Amino acid sequence: MEELRTPFKVTAGRFLRSVRIFMSSEVGGAAKLLTASLVALFLAINGLNVLNSFVGRNFMTAIADRQIAEFARQAVFYLLVFAGSAIASVYARFTEERLALTWRDFLTRRAVNLYLTDGAFYRLGVSGALSYPDQRISEDIRAFTVTTLSFLLMIFSSGLTILSFSGVLLSINPVLFAVAFIYAACGSLLTIWLGRPLIKLNYDQLDKEASFRTGLIQARENAERIILTGSEPRMKSFLASRIDDLVTNFRSITSVNRNVGFFTTGYNWLIQIIPALIVAPAFFRGDIEFGVITQSAAAFAMLVGAFSLIINQFNSISNFAAVVARLSMLLEAIENSQQRVGSDIQIDDTSEGLSYERLTILSEWDGLPLLQELTVAIPPRARVLVTCAREDQGSALFRATAGVACPGSGRIFRPAAERIRFLPQHSYFPTGTLRQLIVPSDASTEIPDEQTSLLLAEFGLERISKAEGFQQEVEWHTSLTQREQCLLMLASVCVAKPDVILLERAEVMVGWDTLFRIMTRFANDGIACVHIGSAANISSYDAILDLGDSGGWQWRKPT
Repeated sequence: MEELRTPFKVTAGRFLRSVRIFMSSEVGGAAKLLTASLVALFLAINGLNVLNSFVGRNFMTAIADRQIAEFARQAVFYLLVFAGSAIASVYARFTEERLALTWRDFLTRRAVNLYLTDGAFYRLGVSGALSYPDQRISEDIRAFTVTTLSFLLMIFSSGLTILSFSGVLLSINPVLFAVAFIYAACGSLLTIWLGRPLIKLNYDQLDKEASFRTGLIQARENAERIILTGSEPRMKSFLASRIDDLVTNFRSITSVNRNVGFFTTGYNWLIQIIPALIVAPAFFRGDIEFGVITQSAAAFAMLVGAFSLIINQFNSISNFAAVVARLSMLLEAIENSQQRVGSDIQIDDTSEGLSYERLTILSEWDGLPLLQELTVAIPPRARVLVTCAREDQGSALFRATAGVACPGSGRIFRPAAERIRFLPQHSYFPTGTLRQLIVPSDASTEIPDEQTSLLLAEFGLERISKAEGFQQEVEWHTSLTQREQCLLMLASVCVAKPDVILLERAEVMVGWDTLFRIMTRFANDGIACVHIGSAANISSYDAILDLGDSGGWQWRKPT
């Protein structure tokens, strides 16, 4: 896959840059303290492991020689070492989890910020350049932080183990050290050869799991449409195909894991007998004590385990490689999306009103003009109707004014973001309280609940304030009808009092009579209203902007 061909240098560069940003961030001080604590704890654990090997040797020798006093003394030492190792291991695990959580929290917030900045999420969705960015942000970052930290600590611990137990094995038998190194090297190469398909399979599995989960979300969010259109069989078939895909891919993963498992299981079993085969003859000759055999077995197992990091962690490494590739593609896609789509339309958001200067918008499908050389200024407090010969003309003008990049040229002068509102035909409300939806976050004065209730009643939304209250978090996109969502958005405009509002097909949601009444209120509040819709009762408007089929336009007064 193309995602898996991401150059290692680029991926490693992004990883190192991510670590530097994390360590220099506002949580960097706590991260450095946790990291230092981990290093100290792992040094203590490694020292205790070495000490344990010598205590274990003396303990077993005391048993073999029937030295009761020495046996009791070494047993006490054994217990103390075990207690110290247990305490250090628990605190090391606790510290590792805290550091991983801190890192995940930082990376997730940063990724969400990048994803939701400058419309990156919109452009990624429209372009289809990246599959399932939601999963990459939520699950892959979690796996990345936990697994990366775990691997780094395992590498550090393995390095300490190699340094410590190499001396132990060399002092017992140099041949044993050489066998441990060669055995681990050959085992690692064979494991890589047997398990190399896992990286691609794990990458695909993550995508297939996300595809199935997305299908379930679509079924939940479109439940009413599915049941009204009788689409249950098609949805069942869709989900069944997704299940087939992920099951088939996972079967391939289990087959590779089986082959790797046969080898690694036999590899790990042989570790227990190899030291005895090499050291036992020296014991038979009387050259060493009995405890040296157990010490050599423990030291050999520790050393081979340190050398065999790839073998013991191959499944995790293959998963990690897939996660790194997916996150690398996420960052690359976000960075690419921040380069604006080829558009020469300039937006100036320092104006007090809305106006267009030689605005030309081209179709994204065939490049033909939807609008040509539009030059017009929307008067203050005006109610302006925009009629379209083609439906995509109004949508293109709405999106261009909102700042969505589209092919074309010209200039758009508009107020700052807090002084202009856009109401698309299908509104969206994130989960939150009713007060958060109606009252702007930058409101200079507190608006009493009674005043807000009167406003909702004016818009026919009494049941919302009575049923939900003002401080309870609600999933509005599921608890409100499309008409109620549109009315609630219009009610919030009366509180924010922007300079301009653009409405897209609002008459479809609320009806003409309600819409005219609301636009009249907007005009009385000093809000210019641009309504992109169909021509009806045009005498209620102050001006009409007709968009022709070939991109021409006409600005006129209603007759």
